[in-house]
Amino acid sequence: MFDDKRLLAALAAASEDQIVFDLQGIGERHASLKRELPGVAVRFAMKACPVDAVVEFLARQGAGFDAASPGEIATALGAGAPPGSVHYGNTVKSDQHILDAFRLGVRDFATDSVEDVRAIATHAPGARVFCRLATTGNGALWGLSGKSGCSGPEAVRVAETARAMGLRFSGLSVHVGSQQMTTEAWTGAFDSLAEVLIALKQKGILLDHVNLGGGLPALGYLDEQGRPLIPPLDRIFETIRAGMGRLRQAAGARLAFVIEPGRYLVADHGAIRAHVARLSDRELLDGRRRRWLYLSCGKFNGLYEMDRIQYRLEFPAHRDGEYGPAIVAGPSCDSDDAAGHGRYPARVPLGVASGDPVWILSSGAYTTSYTTLGFNGFSPLPYTVAPAGDTDGRKRPTRVFTTVTATPF
Repeated sequence: MFDDKRLLAALAAASEDQIVFDLQGIGERHASLKRELPGVAVRFAMKACPVDAVVEFLARQGAGFDAASPGEIATALGAGAPPGSVHYGNTVKSDQHILDAFRLGVRDFATDSVEDVRAIATHAPGARVFCRLATTGNGALWGLSGKSGCSGPEAVRVAETARAMGLRFSGLSVHVGSQQMTTEAWTGAFDSLAEVLIALKQKGILLDHVNLGGGLPALGYLDEQGRPLIPPLDRIFETIRAGMGRLRQAAGARLAFVIEPGRYLVADHGAIRAHVARLSDRELLDGRRRRWLYLSCGKFNGLYEMDRIQYRLEFPAHRDGEYGPAIVAGPSCDSDDAAGHGRYPARVPLGVASGDPVWILSSGAYTTSYTTLGFNGFSPLPYTVAPAGDTDGRKRPTRVFTTVTATPF
């Protein structure tokens, strides 16, 4: 049951399509994470929600930032984050981008190859680097394996190269996969980290931190067939706490930890007010009939991840009445603009009419960052922010919701 009353109130008040972010809900999730993992530095994965108001709010809450480009670094610094709380977490960097980040004051760089280390040494001399270990991504909706990360022996080679080139090899990192649904993935990641920590210690290379990366799951998604995705969050946190203790023992020295939540912080505290374009019923080539619900928002203007998940939908004008199955799709003419590639229907009210509002819940992650600039002429949605009151010690606006026109991120 969706119980974010602030979001529901904002959705009910909206007369036009928009994205709504609940800052207080995001702040509560951030505070909860700090309680679950005391002493762990939180660096928000900006790609999940590069919205100025959200970034500024998290900076006031003391969060740091995982940035993947000089553009994201500039956004974080502009939001008030000190350079020391921002790291360049992308292992893919051009020479110019390394130089740009260094000039902006960033001194912590992710890496996973000797070639990248050499470039960092040239364009960010004396910087700190941490090496990302590869993971299988098993158990995650988006595995993230292959493009980033290296083996344990390769990480040792990277560390030795960094040390030889005058860089401070400061840490290791992992990413267990986005929307990770298992504890086993975390256990496997800690196995890999412990093995490399021991190998590095034998070579006299001592680290000061381990970056646990992203992967903490959102709680409000449905799978592509419409079944609730229920991650074992309590057991995930237990596994992480136990793993950190194990790594501290393996390191034989003081070891700090960093974590990079993205969707975990923002997904469940963002929602979209959209509307129905059409409910239609068509006969297919094989003689079967198929019902389609077309919405004003789809894959290209907010719901990019609809190929792997279904979003929870509410139809405020149709609390009662008959429901039936329909494929949910966006407004464009692209065949990919459909939930589950058009294979799995959702239950929708059969009495909906064009223009009726629909609320798309748990859609606060990647909604703004993945949207196109206007595919088929459907523009990015504006967003609305629900201020978080005076929890940060600053006087907040008396107006409850502030609408801002979305900019291309």
